[in-house]
Amino acid sequence: MWHEMGLTWADAVRVVVSTVGLYLLMLTLIRVMGQRTMARLSSFDLAAAVALGAVIGRAILGYTPTFVAGALGVVTLLVLQAVTGQLRRFPRGLSAVSNRAYVLMAGERTVMANLRRTHVAEHEITARLRLAGIRSWSEVACVILESTGEISIMRRGVPIERGMLEDVVGADLVPAAFLADPRD
Repeated sequence: MWHEMGLTWADAVRVVVSTVGLYLLMLTLIRVMGQRTMARLSSFDLAAAVALGAVIGRAILGYTPTFVAGALGVVTLLVLQAVTGQLRRFPRGLSAVSNRAYVLMAGERTVMANLRRTHVAEHEITARLRLAGIRSWSEVACVILESTGEISIMRRGVPIERGMLEDVVGADLVPAAFLADPRD
């Protein structure tokens, strides 16, 4: 059947193995490069992502760019996405496939070590603050780079429940004055 559609069994196995290998490579690179790699793409980033997709697609299909090979590659990618999604339900799986959240600003203080670790530039934080309507550094309780690559801003004024900062790297740097009293 495969051969009649322009794909031998060996080609089918190669497509699946290539897809799995490239998926794992991309997952690893995104984990190493940080969550900002795929968050809010600029026009340059979008062009690079399209080119990257074309390269990966060609590498997956190799010399057999048939409908069946393409369908097999897509199905394999979707199965890998589903498996990865199920892994996130478990603590060890979540830590293997997801990035951690990081405090980028604690009060008015920028956490430079976390900026370097996450590849976020100070001007990105400033832009995000402006987009959130922040007009003064004194309005900021904390800024967090979420595991998705998005930047969250928590304003001063309403105490932050400690559970909101659970598993956030650098949560201990947020001034106690901005945190809810655990007895409340």
